[in-house]
Amino acid sequence: MFNDKNISLSNWIKNKGSKDDIILSSRIRLARNLKMLPFPRQSNKQQLDKVVDIIKDILLDKELEIAGDKYKFNYIEMEKLSPVKKMMYVEKNLSSPHFVKNDGYGKILFYDQDEKISIMVNEEDHLRIQILLPGLQIKKAWRIADQLDDILERDTEFAFSKDWGYLSACPTNVGTGLRSSVMVHLPGLNLSNNINRLFEVVGKLGLTVRGIYGEGSESAGNIYQISNQITLGSKEEDIIENLESVTKQVITQEKNARNKLFKEREVFIKDEILRSYGKLKYAYSISTSEAMELLSYVKLGMEMGVINEIDSLLLKRLFILIRPAHLQSLIGEEVDSTKRDLKRAELIQTELNGKGG
Repeated sequence: MFNDKNISLSNWIKNKGSKDDIILSSRIRLARNLKMLPFPRQSNKQQLDKVVDIIKDILLDKELEIAGDKYKFNYIEMEKLSPVKKMMYVEKNLSSPHFVKNDGYGKILFYDQDEKISIMVNEEDHLRIQILLPGLQIKKAWRIADQLDDILERDTEFAFSKDWGYLSACPTNVGTGLRSSVMVHLPGLNLSNNINRLFEVVGKLGLTVRGIYGEGSESAGNIYQISNQITLGSKEEDIIENLESVTKQVITQEKNARNKLFKEREVFIKDEILRSYGKLKYAYSISTSEAMELLSYVKLGMEMGVINEIDSLLLKRLFILIRPAHLQSLIGEEVDSTKRDLKRAELIQTELNGKGG
């Protein structure tokens, strides 16, 4: 029926973190380029191969101690994967949509055993180093990224200017090359029509709000990414401190919005939550977007005490498993959207009844 041996779930999906009710994950991403080689779009096959070989020599066949933990790395060549397998890495937020949609030679994804760390090689830049942890752990993610950055730089030299900082293919990444972000679940602010006001406020604080897969993507299931806009002229620690400070304010605003909704519109909110739960338990066919919205309501209901029989990690797991690539991997074949909708409903009911993997 569903074969979960075809998938692996990342650390941020399988585990809880601080403020996990609202903050689903914390991410640090560093853009780096090797000094002695042209940036990927200007590189030939031999030059792209050289980047891959350098990173293989640094990471493979050894155990690296980073921020107090030990890591072993593996890698996959993206050009050898089917479109479905590629998209699984996007759905887990280990890879960017750009990395899998733009075919080209030399695109390699390195990752550790728990998928906390992923490194896209030969994306827009030579290296996109990413740390992804559950909950609000942006400072811990930065410690891991900073130490891994040092390990890589011991054996190679990055493109760096004393005036501009780290150089990148896109001017918006010049400077620290740092993108710090949190993935947040904000049904309260959305239902109370305050989400656009949030966008305006965080924009004035040097941050931006994007969709579920980052730049260029849309929100789904009331899930957004909040990240820094500026990488030039600021210290990494200041960028991260600003994001964490604003995130804590967002948490407060979301909790206030939820409490106000339950106080002023209790019947409506509880009805939406329980109807959503009923649809998930009994729907015969369900699309990705509808399932994400219904799961968002159920997650809200669980956290506000309306629904008590569901574990938060099960919901986080479902937010990933219902997406097209993961669903087709569970089925074991590529199917059209009609059959996916049927199988998605079946999967949700299997998981909610405690029969999932």
